[in-house]
Amino acid sequence: MIKIIDYKAGNAPSVMHAVNRLGFQAELAAAPDSLQNASHIILPGVGSAGATMRSLQESGIADALTEYVINKNNPFLGVCVGMQILFEHSEEEDAACFGWLKGRVKKFDSAMVRVPQMGWNQVRFAKETPTNAADGHFYFVNSYYAIPEDTVDTWGTAYYGRDFTAAVNRGNIYGTQFHIEKSGEAGLRLLKGFLMLAGRNGGAIC
Repeated sequence: MIKIIDYKAGNAPSVMHAVNRLGFQAELAAAPDSLQNASHIILPGVGSAGATMRSLQESGIADALTEYVINKNNPFLGVCVGMQILFEHSEEEDAACFGWLKGRVKKFDSAMVRVPQMGWNQVRFAKETPTNAADGHFYFVNSYYAIPEDTVDTWGTAYYGRDFTAAVNRGNIYGTQFHIEKSGEAGLRLLKGFLMLAGRNGGAIC
């Protein structure tokens, strides 16, 4: 079963709607034991890195996510802030994050560009993955961007005053800085590609 992490600062219902629109079944997950039968895990993000980490830790689901994503190898997709907290540290609220990927999250320079970035931007995918993601325009709302320590983790890039990492991938871990659920057909195509990956419990239920 596809699990969408539901926490105080997230936008889980919007992502659930996108998953359902594609014809897949999913459940909201807000407690550690709700991940037991997960095939795929999606962590949506709205708000700050610090608040997101606190909410996940207070619910007890942060440790469960590490168990299912890192130790049990579930396909995982982090969206917006859900991607940023994959890294070790975010400048936003000086937040310590999961550290599943080496690197940090930095704020855009407001002297160079309007902060936050809001709207459509072109993403170019730098490496092939089983999701078959294609270059296109995706919808962003972000003041911060990730800087992976290992450039191999960069899946896609975009330009906003500078080139920045717009999507990441390492093994079963995927992340998009843009909102897949607000990115029209391009976002749905990427989401479907992720959901079609073979899951730990035999794949997604379509």
